[in-house]
Amino acid sequence: MQDQVTIRNVQVLSDDWGMLKKTTFALRRGDGAWVEQTRETYDRGNGATLLLYNLARRTVVLTRQFRLPAYVNGHDGFLVEAAAGLLDGARPEERIRAEVEEETGYRVKGVRRLWDAFMSPGSVTERLHFFVAEYEARDRVGAGGGLAEEGEDLEVLELDIDVALAMIGSGIVDGKTIMLLQYARQHLFVPPGLMILIAGPYRSGSGDDPARIARNVAAMEACVEPLHRAGHLPLLGEWLALPTARLAGSLRAGDAVFDAVFHPHAQRLLARCDAVLRIPGVSSGAELMVETARRLGKPVYYTLADIPPG
Repeated sequence: MQDQVTIRNVQVLSDDWGMLKKTTFALRRGDGAWVEQTRETYDRGNGATLLLYNLARRTVVLTRQFRLPAYVNGHDGFLVEAAAGLLDGARPEERIRAEVEEETGYRVKGVRRLWDAFMSPGSVTERLHFFVAEYEARDRVGAGGGLAEEGEDLEVLELDIDVALAMIGSGIVDGKTIMLLQYARQHLFVPPGLMILIAGPYRSGSGDDPARIARNVAAMEACVEPLHRAGHLPLLGEWLALPTARLAGSLRAGDAVFDAVFHPHAQRLLARCDAVLRIPGVSSGAELMVETARRLGKPVYYTLADIPPG
């Protein structure tokens, strides 16, 4: 990055709980011109955060604690948050396990890493590592509440996931916690009655023989009744895309109008669905649906047994 950014001067303004620096640097713009700028950065180290969740009970564990920066900016200062803490030189997985136990009293087993994020990149250098972990009642080995010697006095909250989600924007205004709760809604607590797009071969391997195409459709439709019985709403893209292609003027599968409508229509449908069931068989179209679902953050299942009941 030295061909785009050149650091010219760094001045330490404060070195207390964190380090406040004033940096003068040159930044090369898109048009090639170099522009000198001055910015202040606050470095308090990197951190980690984790959401505890219980799928059977549909609950999450959060804490409530006082935050002075929120208080001086017009809030009452008492924020509901996921467990979090600075790394202090430890590995993120190691530190978040200890932090969760200190704050909530739960001793977590397996933790799953999600992503890293800069929470306030305009001024704060902190990179926050995000995790989730399942918990059971028997995992609580202490009262939690934080470390008194560090001035911590946290209230431990066990909330229904739907209650926690409804609190976003009013009772929950902490950014990291909102991100974790939204992840939980989309990936952990699968809502009842999923709308599931069934994706499999349609023309693939058929040589456009109508009988073979019909067998491909029948293979996808064989999943419809089991999904319906399990409480879901199953759909085939073909049910809607084929009539749309015909009404648009397609005369046969594979002509220009068909190609312009068929897969794009299924992708639009997928944007409204909750998940994809990918059945076996080579199919570039079905793989496109899988790729689209993953890009949209929607779950992809490969067997009926993988899908929880609605």
